[in-house]
Amino acid sequence: MQLYFDNAATSFPKPQCVIDAMVSYQNSCGASPGRGAYAQAVDATNVLEHCRSMLCELVHAEDSTHCIFTLNCTDALNLAINGTASFHRHLGEQIHVVTTAMDHNSVLRPLHALKKDGVTHTIVPANTETGIVQPSDIARAITPHTRLVAVAHGSNVTGTVQDLAAIGDACGDIPLLVDAAQTMGHTPIDVQSMHIDLLAFPGHKGLLGPLGTGGLIMQPHMVEMLEPHRFGGTGSVSDQLAQPSTVPDKYESGSHNMVGICGLAASIGWILSKGVDTLHTHEISLCEQFIDAMSGVSGVRIVGPQTAEQRCGVFSLVFDDCPETTAQLLEEVTGVRCRWGLHCAPLAHNTMGTDKLGGTVRISFGPFHTTEDIRFLTSAIAQCMQLVPA
Repeated sequence: MQLYFDNAATSFPKPQCVIDAMVSYQNSCGASPGRGAYAQAVDATNVLEHCRSMLCELVHAEDSTHCIFTLNCTDALNLAINGTASFHRHLGEQIHVVTTAMDHNSVLRPLHALKKDGVTHTIVPANTETGIVQPSDIARAITPHTRLVAVAHGSNVTGTVQDLAAIGDACGDIPLLVDAAQTMGHTPIDVQSMHIDLLAFPGHKGLLGPLGTGGLIMQPHMVEMLEPHRFGGTGSVSDQLAQPSTVPDKYESGSHNMVGICGLAASIGWILSKGVDTLHTHEISLCEQFIDAMSGVSGVRIVGPQTAEQRCGVFSLVFDDCPETTAQLLEEVTGVRCRWGLHCAPLAHNTMGTDKLGGTVRISFGPFHTTEDIRFLTSAIAQCMQLVPA
């Protein structure tokens, strides 16, 4: 038996409708949206705009034109961070950004790179047991020169889910950028009530779409405060050498990944038909079952929240042996496929004290996992514990 437990990296399997939509586009359409008035180009444009609308419906965003398609979530985060920095730099302002120790390298590395341009940042620490960041600590880190606060909604290491509504309140007038890589599609998100100004997401994780898709949903007021970092053909105002100032064309240069976007549109339709609340309830149930079952397995511990409260279906496990050995045993002996290491989030591992261990073994659930899968997984872990050299 082979079971995939690396949905935090990319979801597998995908709903069959995703595969069907991608094949159908290649067989029946194949055109580039906005690049012609003939029937196939119009069909492609309709799919593109329908996908935008469904993404905004998913998170209660008010204007679908402010949903920008990007290469992936990393690209969206780079657009948000570098675009904000460029805007304020051109105004001659000092630039300070607040982020957290639970954030991914997709946030930390752009901020590190901007240091050469004089952009400073503060990394707010998290609780070393739960990974939770206190909104009051974020508020204290804000200075008169803070232009952006960037927060990972769900940790890709511990599964910790931050209280975005409280953090949004703490930000006041400072724009809040949320990395929803581990929550979009299976954890309720409301950009209005949570005071989210910029929401970055991948299409291939909880949204169940294909790799190479993602986006940035922005509140309308952010358009003037976010400069593009790519320029080129948009299929619009082609007589002008300047980049269009209207959205989404301001940020979407070049041809879209329509094969991927067709798949993404199908997956979002599937999610909306099931309901995010239903998918979330299923995920929390799996978390509760796993936590309960793992309490009876010796020689291994769960890092981060010890209950299903304020977490998503991402678990880091620490074993008596190194994570690489255990991950290899899990696949070779039981067929369980998971990921070991630092997961591109070194400060999160530093916070939890697992960096010196070489990281953790990460288990992450998807919507197609069942109670029987959790039983098999727990049994497989217990079996491998018996095989680890003393």
